[in-house]
Amino acid sequence: MEAIQTPIILVNFKTYIEATGKKAMLLARKAERVSHETGTCIGLAPQYTDITEITRSVDLPTFAQHVDPIDAGSSTGHILPEAVKQAGAVGTLVNHSERRIRLADIDSVIQRCRKLDLVSVVCTNNTNVSVSTATLEPSFIAIEPPELIGTGVPVSKAKPEIISDTVSRVRKVNPDVNVLCGAGITQGEDVTAALKLGTKGVLVASGVVKTKEPERVLTEFAEAIHTV
Repeated sequence: MEAIQTPIILVNFKTYIEATGKKAMLLARKAERVSHETGTCIGLAPQYTDITEITRSVDLPTFAQHVDPIDAGSSTGHILPEAVKQAGAVGTLVNHSERRIRLADIDSVIQRCRKLDLVSVVCTNNTNVSVSTATLEPSFIAIEPPELIGTGVPVSKAKPEIISDTVSRVRKVNPDVNVLCGAGITQGEDVTAALKLGTKGVLVASGVVKTKEPERVLTEFAEAIHTV
């Protein structure tokens, strides 16, 4: 498994059928080829059931899509942080717009991740929430206005002031927290715009997973990173 480097392209597989089971592995292998050919860090966030197979077969950092703020014991149906680590994940998404949790739970998850040496990527929907989250000392904050997720309209173009303001204010609160840009990233120019606004990478999903040419799209993203 490769170490996490920035800028990073983090691909959320969500529960798309195009990235489930055998198709998840195929997508992971395509991402691995692009990563090695371009020298770009590409992270993967597959469904829990695909983490182990992917981490055993693909040399890319892999993330869970969610973990719960629980300790080992009687928590049927929850996701134990230790479990995703043992499955091979190096980190997890936290508080994605499709899996929101309370601020107190975000804090608990970040602390659990820190103790387990797991990378925490906390998703936020606006600048104020991002700043509040930065005080909790996550590894990354991924700013994603929910109204733009899955639209193909990049936040880096539609609302660039959100990105630049978030980066500036987060750095003042905690300069060690890296900011990622999510929502609507579909083209290389979207990646370029996000990096020029001060982010350390992008969080993408449908723009890669739902396309018929994910390898081409990832290559375009990777090449855009190296032009900034």
